[in-house]
Amino acid sequence: MQVCRVFIRSTPERIWEAITQPEFTARYFHGARIRATAGGYVSHGPDGSTWGESAVAEFDPPRRLVHGWRSLYDPEMGQEAESRVTWKIEPEAGGYSLVTVTHNRLGQAPKTAASVAGRGWMFVLSASRRCSRPGIRCLTDRGSARLAVRRGLSPCRTKTWTAPAAGAIMGS
Repeated sequence: MQVCRVFIRSTPERIWEAITQPEFTARYFHGARIRATAGGYVSHGPDGSTWGESAVAEFDPPRRLVHGWRSLYDPEMGQEAESRVTWKIEPEAGGYSLVTVTHNRLGQAPKTAASVAGRGWMFVLSASRRCSRPGIRCLTDRGSARLAVRRGLSPCRTKTWTAPAAGAIMGS
């Protein structure tokens, strides 16, 4: 399981738009044009090829999105069992939101697990900091780290863990 968290200076509504609309995902998600709706999750590469296509299990704008994940851009990973990605967006004080991405059900997808471990999701979340969309500007690394420490959170873990601060979010 991979759990990553980042604080973003934006509203949950704007972040939701940035993770579900292809004109925004292409700016920070390896060039992928991703569209997520209640009807499904589809990702196309810069050349128009299908990089991923899965059902959406939960679609609760602007708070929670749960969808399947198969890396069709890679023949070996594309043959693995589907895993699951959960996006959780929580409003925070001062105009920030806490975005938590959990990638689980990786037991039957070892190549996918290796691909997303450590740098995989953190690259996407870090790259989203450079997203030029107004209102989707992230904190600096130092500011984000300060906010995370106050909440007792670590930015990215590869297994289930519990944050020590009272009222903190628990990895699932």
